Amino acid sequence: MRNHTLGTLTWIRMMRFTTQSNQLSNEFLKRFDLTTAQFDVLIQIKTYAPITQCQLAEKVTVTQGGMSRMLARLEKEGLIERKQNWKTKTISLTSKGEQLIDAATPSQLHFQSSFFEEVLTAEEIKSLYIAMTKLEKHSREKKLPPV
Repeated sequence: MRNHTLGTLTWIRMMRFTTQSNQLSNEFLKRFDLTTAQFDVLIQIKTYAPITQCQLAEKVTVTQGGMSRMLARLEKEGLIERKQNWKTKTISLTSKGEQLIDAATPSQLHFQSSFFEEVLTAEEIKSLYIAMTKLEKHSREKKLPPV
């Protein structure tokens, strides 16, 4: 750790926080019989429906193969429906899926907010939000260095 820069140490902390937050969220969402990945997918479908599988894959952190398996599982559980419209297959929530995500969302958002609100001041949260917004924007535009 002696040779790490502050940037490297910050990245390590962010990775550890993300891992811990996801593990706790997965445990928390078990009460709704969901994982964080499923929660994210259902939120995206609710927000953008009808949505294609390709569009959905661009919005979440699930691989294409993982996405296919997850959608099959969510469809089998009656939470989503897929409709073929000529060459395009779209995905929407069923009423059961809508009820589940509407029940889970307030609890999950409160749980996630608590990570910040329990230890940071309002000003620190605002500063962190501004810094994370800059980092996210930069990461979308960043190019890999040449080999």
